[in-house]
Amino acid sequence: MRPYEYGLRKHNKRRLFYRENGDLPYLLDVKVDKHIFRALAQYWNLAYSCFTFGKVDLVPTVEEYTTLLRCTRIQIEKAYSRAANVPTYLKKLMNITRMSEQWVATFLP
Repeated sequence: MRPYEYGLRKHNKRRLFYRENGDLPYLLDVKVDKHIFRALAQYWNLAYSCFTFGKVDLVPTVEEYTTLLRCTRIQIEKAYSRAANVPTYLKKLMNITRMSEQWVATFLP
């Protein structure tokens, strides 16, 4: 096998891996701030898989994880799942509060 063929094969394998896994391999290249990681680790509750601050439990969303890890390249819709027909935040809020679309449009910016 010629050297350029080996390089091409390696490149094609990498492209296939990224296509199948989305941007998740990008997490391997993320530089983690040790101080932030240590601070957050103190509050991580292994039993519930969430952060616990006193009596408050917090479960970060994918968006919040990408912000904490400074992963600007990760596209939220590609991380872990490819959800279809996901309602918007306002639609979720309307369903939870049972408020009308008109009320939400009037009182929320």
